[in-house]
Amino acid sequence: MSAQTRLKVFVTRRLPQEGMELLQQSAGCTVSVWDSDEPVPRAELLKGVEGAHGLLCLLSDRIDTEVLDAAGPNLKVISTLSVGFDHLAIDEVKKRGIRVGYTPDVLTDATAELTVALLLATARRLPEGIQEVQSGGWSTWKPLWLCGYGLSGSTVGVIGLGRIGLAIARRLMPFGVKRLLYSGRQPKPQAQEVDGEYVPLDTLLSESDFVVVSCALTPDTQGLCNKAFFSKMKKTAVFINTSRGAVVNQEDLFEALSTGQIAAAGLDVTTPEPLPTDHPLLTLNNCVVLPHIGSATYSTRGIMAQLSANNLLAGLSGDAMASELKM
Repeated sequence: MSAQTRLKVFVTRRLPQEGMELLQQSAGCTVSVWDSDEPVPRAELLKGVEGAHGLLCLLSDRIDTEVLDAAGPNLKVISTLSVGFDHLAIDEVKKRGIRVGYTPDVLTDATAELTVALLLATARRLPEGIQEVQSGGWSTWKPLWLCGYGLSGSTVGVIGLGRIGLAIARRLMPFGVKRLLYSGRQPKPQAQEVDGEYVPLDTLLSESDFVVVSCALTPDTQGLCNKAFFSKMKKTAVFINTSRGAVVNQEDLFEALSTGQIAAAGLDVTTPEPLPTDHPLLTLNNCVVLPHIGSATYSTRGIMAQLSANNLLAGLSGDAMASELKM
């Protein structure tokens, strides 16, 4: 194709090579990349999308009306390297007839593994133990020093038994979990695979030793985990969130942790991200915070990049995407 007929694509971040190679090998596209591991500055984003036919972005890129206006009428496809899409102005995207690709399913296993790792690290107080070794706090053996909570014989409650929630449950059950409770909009047939029991949310909170949040961010779930939520949990319960930061009222979580309302919490998602280093949650020994690394395995990120590139190219050519958001 001539330069005049090639389609302009803007990529908002340096991608794993699996995705970049696909884009660079496409004869019909001129690809422009914000070649950095850091987020594209707003001014550069607005400049980069100007006249673009396709946009490949990340969860951290706010694609709002201003960006869509800057892109102009050429923009036909947005492909996001994420499962979530709350960073997109969906109503405006839909109104303009722009197709959206995303990356569900491929990060299910990685996120489930990370959730189990975070649960174990929080419940067994691993970061505290590491700190004691490094600081010289490890002296003689003490019967109750650094004691935590075990999964064997426990009750685990999962809020949101979708793909990731079910994958988490499958990994937890072999630890000797006695009961698996789950809550959500309605009972799920797949709960039979892990012998799960559907219960009202209040029951899940009051009976669970571990509460794992794995639900999508919706108007119903935003701020779901608040003061009333934590007040219904056991004082020995461990709270884990790897879904979305906005599901949790972090001020209420801090109060619950600092007053002993609940035993501990592990978070892979926060509001905002990154969490400021002076945030109160970071002063607590019973709160483990990770920097949103749920999908951070080399293979998963490579597959995500490949899928997002293929979604973009399929959308530009008018073909079916492997994973298109239905709006």
